[in-house]
Amino acid sequence: MSVTRVVVLALVVVLAAGCGGEPSPASKGETAAAKAPAAVDAARLTAANAEGGNWMSYGRTYDEQRFSPLKQITADNVSQLGLAWHYDLDTAHRAQESTPLVIDGVMYVTGAWSKVFALDARTGKELWRYDPQVPGEWGVHACCDVVNRGVAAWNGKLYLGTLDGRLIALDAATGKPVWTVQTTDPSQPYTITAAPRVVKGKVLIGNGGAEMGVRGYFSAYDADTGKLAWRFYTVPGDPSKPFEAPILEKAAKTWKGQWWKYGGGGTVWDAMAYDPKLDLLYIGTGNGSPWNAAIRSPGGGDNLFLSSIIALRPDTGEYVWHYQTTPGESWDFTATQHLILADIAIDGRPRQVIMQAPKNGFFYVLDRATGELISAKNYAVVNWATGIDMKTGRPIENPASRYGTTGKPWISMPGPGGAHNWQPMAFSPLTGLVYLPVTDIAFPYFPDTHFVVNHQGFNVGADFAKGALPEDPKAVAQILATMKGHLAAWNPATQTEAWRVEFPLPWNGGVLATAGNLVFQGTAMGDFVAYRADSGAKLWSTQTQTGVLAPPMSYDVDGEQYVALEVGWGGAFGLAAGQLARDTHIKGNTPRVLVYKLNGQDKLPPPETPAALPLNPPPETATAAVAEEGKVLYSRSCGTCHGDSAVSGGVITDLRYSVALGNDQLFQSIVHDGAYKAKGMAPFASDFGPAEIEKIRAYIIHRAHQQLAIDAAAAKH
Repeated sequence: MSVTRVVVLALVVVLAAGCGGEPSPASKGETAAAKAPAAVDAARLTAANAEGGNWMSYGRTYDEQRFSPLKQITADNVSQLGLAWHYDLDTAHRAQESTPLVIDGVMYVTGAWSKVFALDARTGKELWRYDPQVPGEWGVHACCDVVNRGVAAWNGKLYLGTLDGRLIALDAATGKPVWTVQTTDPSQPYTITAAPRVVKGKVLIGNGGAEMGVRGYFSAYDADTGKLAWRFYTVPGDPSKPFEAPILEKAAKTWKGQWWKYGGGGTVWDAMAYDPKLDLLYIGTGNGSPWNAAIRSPGGGDNLFLSSIIALRPDTGEYVWHYQTTPGESWDFTATQHLILADIAIDGRPRQVIMQAPKNGFFYVLDRATGELISAKNYAVVNWATGIDMKTGRPIENPASRYGTTGKPWISMPGPGGAHNWQPMAFSPLTGLVYLPVTDIAFPYFPDTHFVVNHQGFNVGADFAKGALPEDPKAVAQILATMKGHLAAWNPATQTEAWRVEFPLPWNGGVLATAGNLVFQGTAMGDFVAYRADSGAKLWSTQTQTGVLAPPMSYDVDGEQYVALEVGWGGAFGLAAGQLARDTHIKGNTPRVLVYKLNGQDKLPPPETPAALPLNPPPETATAAVAEEGKVLYSRSCGTCHGDSAVSGGVITDLRYSVALGNDQLFQSIVHDGAYKAKGMAPFASDFGPAEIEKIRAYIIHRAHQQLAIDAAAAKH
């Protein structure tokens, strides 16, 4: 079947389903007032395509296509798009990753620190807000910033996963809690950043924490009562104890050593999708804990179900099938990235597929009924494997990439940030293309020959000190020059790229496709752009004043189409990448919801100008050897938040400029005792003694003096 015929058939299906751009009944004004808030049930979610004006779940529909059938805004008139309204989020200057829900004229959006806001979708007027009061010190357990990606809605309630592991049901009318359950062990470093989903009256939620040393699982709770319905563990526990499910006994045979003592990993921290016809729930699992498989599972093994797509029965959590993208995962190559369901024609045959572009750089198309691999091809630069063996479904690995086994460093493409991370892609049934945000960044993996379990930091089995950025600014500039990103329009039927938009910088936002032949995406430099979906031609752009990670969405109220976007930069790259992050995003970070419509007349206030901090470190008295020891300690536990090589990525205060550097007692009280824990700086007494903390301070002072020298040299020229 030709691609043209596939597109035509897809258009017929879309129109027949009632999603040809008509507003939903409520958006025509029959009106939000006539409906109870968040009056979402199984019938509405299953038929969400017929309600083009609403966006009732994270990916709009259960298939997670992130395609809006609205077409008032088109490739022909998008140049007239203007800001309709904006709303400043009370969440501090941290990453914002939420997809707003819009249900019958009301927007529900989350921000950093798991806060929830209900807004009038027409005007942006605040209706209510809810703060779950996440303890500031819990932020140390969040590998990738204190983010939240959204809420789920069901029968008048909203469901929120909090950073500290709670699942909270809120009354959608008032924002008041109805019930709360703790989904994790509070003594373990679990987090929740994902948006829950609701399927058949069950709230579905996973968690994060694999870098910190936890065991992954996925849970379903009764939407009315909060009672646990079922739980699926993604990796086996201690084999001397009973397995929670028969499939875990089989999975345990793919592990070696005493993996359970390290946690194992496999956390389900983001992607889900559901097929009502097949009655299958799909989840993606994360990396191993630690990353280094030679430590986690000495002797090898596939380590099921790390880095896998798993199909489950939503009523019971029963295992149906799985496909593992990265057997024996050793690079933080998660398969938690966006999952999309679609019906497409491949080699002249209609197929029900599930698609994913996980971190490892390969685009996978599977039969979603059976898990059969249909095709796989790299969508980015990949050097850890040369391809996927279609007979076995396994990657054809480069043996040198197994740094834990070889004992030698490996510079990998991609790195732990992935060729594609959590930022959602989108699929248009009109073009048959997947729109995919891609990053090309290399990363050096050095085996950790003296692995020590951290209590308040990463446990990955890779030596971050040896892999740290060079201290020579010219060398860093050379690395910066190699980093880039792009937006790819990917044809999943042929596994080819239809078009590409190149970006000079990485770590850009998620994507929305619409029936107006448009694709929207924001960038780290604060540009919000509309492209032609069929060709990639740039049609419109505006400046948001803030770096963008979150994906846009679109809705309709009273017959008028809007495009909404949450802005606020940070995340894993923004925190940990040091100077690479500092130099690859727009300066200033005001978290907002921005909403656009044709001929919108709102204006943003002048952008913030970050104040220049004085660099005034105390004298450098420690020896070079002591500073080097401090670098090792800093890299082990501090750099993932405060930046590689003690250079902030621009989200959290740069420690080289801290007044605490000149006061050893104040520095000890912050790092050892937790004097700033309410602000997010947890105490590290369980990992470091006073002498070790003094070495960390010496290293930061050393780096501050290096910056003074760089500044002085620049002033001369």
